[in-house]
Amino acid sequence: MIDVRDLCENPEIYRASQSARGAEPSVVDAIIAADSSRKSAITSFEALRAEQNAFGKKVAKAKGEEKQALLAEVKELAASVKTASAAADAAAAELDALVRAIPNRVADGVPEGGEDDFVVVKTVGTPREFPDFKPKDHLEIGELIGAIDMERGAKVSGSRFYFLKGVGARLEMALLQMAMDQAIEAGFTPMITPTLVLPETMAGTGFDVAHDAEIYRLAEDDLYLVGTSEVALAGYHGNEIINVDEPVRYAGWSSCYRREAGSHGKDTRGIIRVHQFNKVEMFVYTTVEKAAEEHQRLLAWEEEMLAKVELPYRVIDTAAGDLGMSASRKFDCEAWVPTQDAYRELTSTSNCTTFQARRLNIRERLVTDDGGKGGTRAVATLNGTLATTRWIVAILEHHQNADGSVNVPVALRKYLGGMEVFPVL
Repeated sequence: MIDVRDLCENPEIYRASQSARGAEPSVVDAIIAADSSRKSAITSFEALRAEQNAFGKKVAKAKGEEKQALLAEVKELAASVKTASAAADAAAAELDALVRAIPNRVADGVPEGGEDDFVVVKTVGTPREFPDFKPKDHLEIGELIGAIDMERGAKVSGSRFYFLKGVGARLEMALLQMAMDQAIEAGFTPMITPTLVLPETMAGTGFDVAHDAEIYRLAEDDLYLVGTSEVALAGYHGNEIINVDEPVRYAGWSSCYRREAGSHGKDTRGIIRVHQFNKVEMFVYTTVEKAAEEHQRLLAWEEEMLAKVELPYRVIDTAAGDLGMSASRKFDCEAWVPTQDAYRELTSTSNCTTFQARRLNIRERLVTDDGGKGGTRAVATLNGTLATTRWIVAILEHHQNADGSVNVPVALRKYLGGMEVFPVL
């Protein structure tokens, strides 16, 4: 969640952030008003409570009729204290609801607008041309080389499910293992994370558990299937004070689940938009001051992975209106998909500043000028994808041959027993 004190001191910045997202800026004024009401209600409650305590001492000393009169006043005062306490609680609840509904403040320099208003940061490599044959799409290739079976996936689980088999299964495992090896080399701690989490963990990362149509819910158990291991990794240090003098880096390997509720008719062919997939996700805890620099590191590690699989791609600075609830800034890496004649997202990395840490109560201990222990403050969190199932789409299409076989990128070969080509069966 956002810092209410900062919002009250700099309301114009938050109004501008809301406007950049295409959201309602008046919520800023509503938060300021609710915070004022909360403070006023608390002050009234504390004043009445102090008066009640003082009356208690008078009653203890009084006798006879005087004591009976004081007891009557105490009873009336107790009712006022109860009413004031309820009012303070209601004011705090109203403020909390408003604060939890407002997204993170957009970072300076993020382009305004919606999904199509991104800015291209750079383009790397050249989209492959096919002068000698018409390229096949990833599903046709996947069927030719025995890698993807959508028909039986639908038979077993319904639409947007699939089987990866043979070289398809091996390719995904190779991708994820190469990603994990790279992460470990960069100093990340490897993690196999839970894919079911409590509602407070899901909400803590910025997902609206009550209304988000993308989330799978297990109502009987009050648990939620994650769409990314970011959720579990963010909750890992919930309600803790941690040392982030050096960034704390985790690499989570997990299955991920999304309902794709708003994608009817979109990407229905193949494995571009599916309900279940696997992913290696980077997650970092660091200081507020180091967060922007760490964001650039995450982006560089994503680009390093794309270079290893020899794909042309571009990096975009996502527009404010297309940012998620928690992100202050997000960069996407989009690889060229030949049969779609378009760049499609393979990775993204987000700087969530202190937004998630405030919701999950994750703090660092400050040090005083004389080296002693100071107070605490929220840490910054960041995330970024190193590899996921969707990469198979771009790899198969970009590296295909005329007969449907696929050349294996050099860096992946050692993870595939030295295979240089996925042959047609």
